[in-house]
Formats: sequence, structure tokens, C-alpha cells
Amino acid sequence: MHSSETTPASSRQLMTELQSVGMRLEDPRAGAASRRGGAGPSDHKAVTIDGVTIMVPVHTSTAWDSPFVASAPDASGAVRLTRGTIPIASISFPRTPRFYAMQTMEGVPYSHIATLHGADVLATTVLQTCIRYESRRKTCKFCSIGQSLAAGRTIARKTPEQLAEVARAAVLLDGVKHMVLTTGTPPTPDRGASILCDSAFAIRAAVDLPIQAQCEPPDDDRWFSRMRAAGIDTLGMHLEVVTPSVRERIMPGKASVPLSRYMESFKAAVAVFGRGQVSTYILAGLGDTAEAILSISRELLDIGVYPFVVPFVPISGTPLEDHPAPTPEFMKSVLQPLGAMVAAAGMRSADIKAGCGKCGACSSLSSYEGLAA
Repeated sequence: MHSSETTPASSRQLMTELQSVGMRLEDPRAGAASRRGGAGPSDHKAVTIDGVTIMVPVHTSTAWDSPFVASAPDASGAVRLTRGTIPIASISFPRTPRFYAMQTMEGVPYSHIATLHGADVLATTVLQTCIRYESRRKTCKFCSIGQSLAAGRTIARKTPEQLAEVARAAVLLDGVKHMVLTTGTPPTPDRGASILCDSAFAIRAAVDLPIQAQCEPPDDDRWFSRMRAAGIDTLGMHLEVVTPSVRERIMPGKASVPLSRYMESFKAAVAVFGRGQVSTYILAGLGDTAEAILSISRELLDIGVYPFVVPFVPISGTPLEDHPAPTPEFMKSVLQPLGAMVAAAGMRSADIKAGCGKCGACSSLSSYEGLAA
């Protein structure tokens, strides 16, 4: 886990820049495979800098023009990162997880059921279909949840038994520390909470692994207690965009759930999971101003919700594939004051039990925690 106390300013700046502009790979086959399509972080590769693993875009239009180039690893696994022709850092790529070599009795590769994110996080999309994605008029324009399914890299529905089997192997073989269960939104009022409960219950029966679940706000707040009882430690309900007009343009289906409903759900969820154990993803660079992001982050922190702000990554094959990624300067203008606000609220990423905020690989936010705004 990185924090402002342990991350040198030069590394913090480099992480912020890499996550905005991406990098080119001299040898695309080096290290653990990069990830294309799917829900969550995509078109990225895990990169370790100064002992901190972050996700860096490598398959995006921005990355193709990046000044950063990663060499092929040498015999020790070290990779030379250059800006233009100037070597600026030695980095490394995490090795391919051992559990990727395994498959279920039915012949489904474990990597089709769950994947490694960052350095030690197991992640899966339990339900790979979504009511928002299936309608062109309603789809979130940044999302590629259907791509990995169409490409045959995953299966549409992971059963609780499959998830438990893979989670146990990932802990035993690769030392995975926590797990993220997300889902496409099904056409049911619980918004996927029921599927997440069944999945978590099976996983926790098989292995002691902290779990974050992620879904849209369910219709009934009683689902939060059920999720907690099923073994879910932390909850993510993702705003992604915070300005109403931008929400309607970027994610017309999801924008039908108003910000006011999210705020009510956040309060109810914090009452169950505790301060700092409920989080939300905010994608910087889609049209929200820095002021809008920081303003809603203040509200969220007051409620007890961790605002995980990440740079938007334009994913190939989505309507926003040519939308520019945010500049490093814009990200710093958000993350530096936000890091100070998070620390002042006493909700550091290191205190989150499981999930994206704890992993921190998709944003350099935690490296700014505690810095003066």
C-alpha cells in the first residue's frame, strides 16, 4: 500500500503522468498479460514502480502516442522506462499468476472466471451482461463489459461454486489478499445485490478472503445488511460522473438513478458497513470540473464514503475510444486537494478492508493522502 509518507514526490508525479498518458511496450508479451475489454480497469497493464503496483493504459489511442516506452525485461525482470530516449526509471511487471494455468472440471480456464488486478487483488464480473449495456440509447459510453465476453475471454455468469474454487486457488498459489466482485446490472430491483450475496457466501465458506461488492443502489436498503451478513466487507456504488448534465450525456441509462438516490443509499450503507468501508468510483476527465469533483467528494466524505477518483481511460471499441484522457495537470489539481481531504476525514485507503480504494492501482490518489492541498 502506498501513502504520501512512503511515496517520493518524483514517483508520485511519474505515476500520475503514466496513468494519464499511458505507455508503449517494446515487447507486448512481457510480464503478466495486459487486459483488454471487460468491466473495470481495461486496456491496462500492471506496472510496479518503487514497490507500488499501478495500472497503466497500454492499448488506448492516448498510449500509442505516449512519450513513455517500456523496454523488454532483462534477465532479472527489470524493465527500463524511457521518456523519449532518456531513461527515467527502472520498473517491473508482475509475473503471470500461477492460478491462470488451471481450469475447472468442466474445462473453463480459471482466468475466465476471475483475474488478478494490481499486485494482490482478485477481481471478477459475476454477471457479464447488463441492462444498461444492451441498449445503445442507455449504455454507459465508457463501458466495455460486453467486449471480453464477445472475445471469448470470460463467461456470462460465474457460479458461486466456480468463484469459490478460483478464489481459494488464488489465495493458496498467488497470495491474493482481497477480492472485488462487480456485476452488470440485471433487470431486477435489487440491481445485482442478490447475485453478489450468493457469490460472497460461497467464497467465504471456502477461503478467508476480504471481499468488496459493487453494484448500483438496490431498491431496498435492507440489501445492505444481507450483503454484510453474506460476508461482504466493503461496498462500492459508483457515481462515475457527478454533474447531472454530463451524467445524462455519458451514461443515459444509469443517470435515471438520480444523485439524490445515491446519497440516500450511501448513508444507509455506511450505517451497515462503517465509515470508510463504502466507496464510489469517479472518472475524472469526462466533463466534470475539478471543482465539481472536489465539491461532491466533500459531501461523500462527510457521509463516510471514500471518493476513489481515477483518470478516465478511453477504451477501444467504446463510443468514447477517441475521447482524450485527462492531463496529468488536471489529475494533480484534483488528487492533491482530495488527498488532503481524505486524510483529514480519517479515511485513508490503507484502512479500507477490501476493494478498489484499498488496492489503489487505478489511481495515484493514495500517494497524495496527507499532503497539503
